[in-house]
Amino acid sequence: MIREGFDNILSAWWLVVFPSLAILLTVLALNIIGDALRDAIDPKTRSQG
Repeated sequence: MIREGFDNILSAWWLVVFPSLAILLTVLALNIIGDALRDAIDPKTRSQG
């Protein structure tokens, strides 16, 4: 989707921006879920404050 929109980036910027944001949010959410699972499964890695 991003590659298809790249040819029209100057005239229709939303064809690139919105699919890119969707990918960004998906990766960010998976990263946060992974960190939470790591903390839940291995309590030794929790920060000691």
